[in-house]
Amino acid sequence: MNSFYVIGAVVAAVLLIYLVVALLNAEEL
Repeated sequence: MNSFYVIGAVVAAVLLIYLVVALLNAEEL
């Protein structure tokens, strides 16, 4: 059961980082 929470946390972190990078790139443009 814990593995599902870990995988979910990793996926959520990656998505958040991707969104932050996308926003920074959009601001630079």
